[in-house]
Amino acid sequence: MRISRNHHARMLLTKTFIVLLLLETVAFSQQSNLSAEKRTQIEYAVNKFMAANGIPGVSVAIVENGEYEWSGGFGMADLENSVPATSYTLYRLASISKPITATAAMLLWQRGKLDLDAPAQKYCPAFPLKDSPITTRQSLAHLAGIRHYKGDSQEDPEVGNIRHFDSPIDGGLNFFKNDPLVAQPGTKFNYSTHGFTVAGCAIEGASGQKYVDFVRDNVLLPAGMTHTRPDDRFAIIPYRTRFYSKQKSGALVNADFLDSSYKVPGGGWLSSAEDMARFEVAMLNDRVVNHVTRDLMWASQKTSDGKETGYGLGWGTGKDLGVVDVGHGGGQQGTSTFIMMIPERRAGVVVLMNIDGADSSALATDLMKILLGAGK
Repeated sequence: MRISRNHHARMLLTKTFIVLLLLETVAFSQQSNLSAEKRTQIEYAVNKFMAANGIPGVSVAIVENGEYEWSGGFGMADLENSVPATSYTLYRLASISKPITATAAMLLWQRGKLDLDAPAQKYCPAFPLKDSPITTRQSLAHLAGIRHYKGDSQEDPEVGNIRHFDSPIDGGLNFFKNDPLVAQPGTKFNYSTHGFTVAGCAIEGASGQKYVDFVRDNVLLPAGMTHTRPDDRFAIIPYRTRFYSKQKSGALVNADFLDSSYKVPGGGWLSSAEDMARFEVAMLNDRVVNHVTRDLMWASQKTSDGKETGYGLGWGTGKDLGVVDVGHGGGQQGTSTFIMMIPERRAGVVVLMNIDGADSSALATDLMKILLGAGK
C-alpha cells in the first residue's frame, strides 16, 4: 500500500507534538521545589486513583508556601490520537468557573463599582423584577432563590444544551429569567448555576465591559492565567482535552454533547492545572483582590434565620482536615474537577479529569493530606 508524503508529514508532526508536550512537562518538573518524597507520594496516589476508577486522563498541580511548586499530567488527554495529558491540557472547569466569576464581582466591589446589596436590576436590567428583590451577594452565595436546572438528564435542554450563544449573559438569562423563584431570597441555600449568570450580568453592568473581557483583563491576566478561556466548541483551542464518560459496563465512551456558551459564569470556562494553580497563588497572595475582600469571599454565609450555609461568595468552605479549607468542585459532560486551598498553611491542590462522574474531591483531599504531611 502506498502512503502519501502528506500522511508521513502528519505522522511526523503528531509525534513531534507529543514529544514537545512531554519535554515541557519534564522541563517544568526539573525546576520544582516540591520535595521528592511528596512528589513520589502524589504520583502514587494519582496513579492508584486512576487505576481504581478507570480515569483516562488527569492533570494535577500543587501550591506550597503560597507558591506554585509542581504540576503534572497522567494518562491521556485524547485516547484516539494517543495524546498524553500534561500540565497544560485544558479541561472543562464546570462549576469551578464560579470562584473565577465571584472574584471578578468582588474586585468590582473592592473598587466601589458594585454594591453587593443593591437590587440586581441596578446592574442587570435584563433580569426582571421578582416578588422580592435579589442582590448580587445573594446570587454569589446561592441564596437568591433562583432555580438550578429543571432536571439532571441529558434530555433536559439546559443540561444537554446544543445551542450556541455569542453572548453568554443574554443567552443564559433567557433560560430562566421569567421563571418564579424557588425560595424567598435569603431564606434557603439553593445551589444555582443560573444565579451566576445574574452575577455575570451584574459584572457587565458595573464594569461597562462584556463579562468575558472584564474577567480576562482583571482576573485571568493579573493572575498569569494566559491559557484560560471560554469553552467554545467552534474554536480551535490548542491543548483542549477530549471529553469522556463511562458506561455501566465500565467501557469508556465519548461524553454526551454540551455547548456551555449559555453558562460561562457558572460553568463554561476551560483551564489547565497550571493556570488554576496560578489562580490559587494569586488568591493566597492578594494579587487580584486584597486580603479583606478575599476573607469576605471565604466566609460562610448565613440564611436569614442565622444558619451557616458552608458556602461563601462563590467559594465552598469547610474544615474536613481539621483546619479551614476553601475551594470548589465541578462536574459536567466529560469533566470532574476540584480546587482546594488551606489558607492557614498557604497550600493548594488542583485536580482536573477528562471524565464525568469521578470523585475529584476525594483525590484532591488525598493530595492535600500528603501536602500537609498527613498522608503517610
